[in-house]
Amino acid sequence: MKFSLFVHMERLDASQSHKSLYDEFVALCEIADKGGMHAIWTGEHHGMDFTIAPNPFVTIADLARRTSRARLGTGTVIAPFWHPIKLAGEAAMADIICDGRLDIGIARGAYSFEYERLLPGLDAWGAGQRMRELIPAVKGIWAGDYAHDGEFFKFPSTTSAPKPLQQPNPPIWVAARDPNSHEFAVANGCNVQVTPLWQGDDEVQSLMERFNDACAKNPDVERPKIMLLRHTYVGSSEDDVAQAAHELSVYYNYFFAWFKNEKPVTQGLIERIPDEQIRANGMLSDQVMRTNNVVGDAETVIARLKAYEALGYDEYSFWIDTGMSFERKKASLERFITEVMPAFQE
Repeated sequence: MKFSLFVHMERLDASQSHKSLYDEFVALCEIADKGGMHAIWTGEHHGMDFTIAPNPFVTIADLARRTSRARLGTGTVIAPFWHPIKLAGEAAMADIICDGRLDIGIARGAYSFEYERLLPGLDAWGAGQRMRELIPAVKGIWAGDYAHDGEFFKFPSTTSAPKPLQQPNPPIWVAARDPNSHEFAVANGCNVQVTPLWQGDDEVQSLMERFNDACAKNPDVERPKIMLLRHTYVGSSEDDVAQAAHELSVYYNYFFAWFKNEKPVTQGLIERIPDEQIRANGMLSDQVMRTNNVVGDAETVIARLKAYEALGYDEYSFWIDTGMSFERKKASLERFITEVMPAFQE
């Protein structure tokens, strides 16, 4: 099982500048690259300081000059916000810039906050339909001389300019949850990214079962790869682990506040959630965060990851977005690299 870093700029208030957040983001990516992690993933979001990532290809182009070994992936681009010709060309250019290290993760998106600003009236089902039309079209444009007459896109014969360095194209990953998404990804020769979010290991097993079922329904397709994305913290002491569990509880309370799209947003920041409200939310309690996410000392983390490896996951992505300070993220990531990853080396 390979290991990667999943990371964005993020803030819950305006106490830190965007420039300093970016400098910290880059520092974490450099640690991952030098530490031998297989890949670095960063995504796309708009108008949200909770997840600051307006164009992952711009970020990847910068990381291409700051890293040397890790693959650089979009985790993920939001399909309905892209025209296939534009995505094909920008992705191909990024692949050239990073010397063929690009992976492309694509998702339908999750936040109605973004839908109502970029494509008013769009919902998750409609976004999923756009993704299903987008991916085959992008592949066709990379192959060249491709015309399209679909529900959402219509254009005459077009060839990507430039073409990607990796041939026939960079690996494509689809963020999947429901069985239909797994089946679409496998049938179209795409790898799969999954996350149980705040849920426990029963969901991790269920996601793998959905993937295996999709592979079984497509026996003529070479089995793709599957990546598990989880919030992770490698602690130095019991108090350190307990603090991480609480920080994750805060993070997920804000995650759901953004997801529900009910609270006021000012200057890209959502209305603060009172501490007493966070502590009263049993679904996202400190203990639930510690039990369900991969949070503990190195030995505890290794045991959880060994179980995921045994289930058949090809890659485990260390989701470091937590609302924690840079110093705490850095320390946890360094412990992961030095104390956890060696347990999986051949």
